Amino acid sequence: MNDPRRGEIWLVNFDPQVGDEIRKTRPALVVSASQHTRLDLRIIVPFTDWKDSYEHHYTKVRVLPNRTNGLTKDSAVDAFPIRCISVQRFLRDNPTGRLTISEMNDVCIAIRIATGMNA
Repeated sequence: MNDPRRGEIWLVNFDPQVGDEIRKTRPALVVSASQHTRLDLRIIVPFTDWKDSYEHHYTKVRVLPNRTNGLTKDSAVDAFPIRCISVQRFLRDNPTGRLTISEMNDVCIAIRIATGMNA
């Protein structure tokens, strides 16, 4: 069974989608600390393609592809559709990569903004 850890990037199957939820298989960043639960659930934020119009979207964090993160194109971690999912949605047996501590800090700020916890 997969054991996704905080900071790792995994391919996740988001289907079936309902309404405006994110859909299809795409990379997602694990933001929960797995040692805090016995449930096979993880809190994640999905990646999407980077668009220059996101430059001032404070809930999106730009991530450039490199060997460490395993991404293949300029991407954005989108903190707004944060969600808790079953580890059964995680594909493959291993993560595709991971973010740096600095990038994780930026994602945490974006999550605080998206959830209104920055006030």
